[in-house]
Amino acid sequence: QVQLVESGGGLVQAGGSLRLSCAASGSIFSINAMGWYRQAPGKQREFIARITSAGSTNYADSVKGRFTISRDNAKNTVYLQMNSLKPEDTAVYYCRVVSAADYWGQGTQVTVSS
Repeated sequence: QVQLVESGGGLVQAGGSLRLSCAASGSIFSINAMGWYRQAPGKQREFIARITSAGSTNYADSVKGRFTISRDNAKNTVYLQMNSLKPEDTAVYYCRVVSAADYWGQGTQVTVSS
C-alpha cells in the first residue's frame, strides 16, 4: 500500500508564495520521477513540474521562473516552491510519483486572490 500525503496549500494574495509538500510512504521502491500537476475548475489536469531521481527538472512554460520543484530522496518527499503567484494559478494541485506503478496524491487546494 502506497500513500501520498500532500500539504501546504491555502489562500494567498497575488504576488505571494506557497510551498507544497508531498510525502510518499508505504511499500514504494525505486522512485523514478516525482511531479506536480494541477486542475482548475472546468479545465483538464495539466502538468506543472517534474523531477527525476537524478535531479533533472522540467517545467510547464506557464510556471517557469516562478515555481521550483525539489525532492528529498531520503524522505521520499517532493516539494513545489511557488513564488509570484497569480490568480490563474488557482487550482487543486496533485503530486505524482512514478515507480513500478503510478501514484497520485489526493490534491491540495491553492487559491490566489487578486
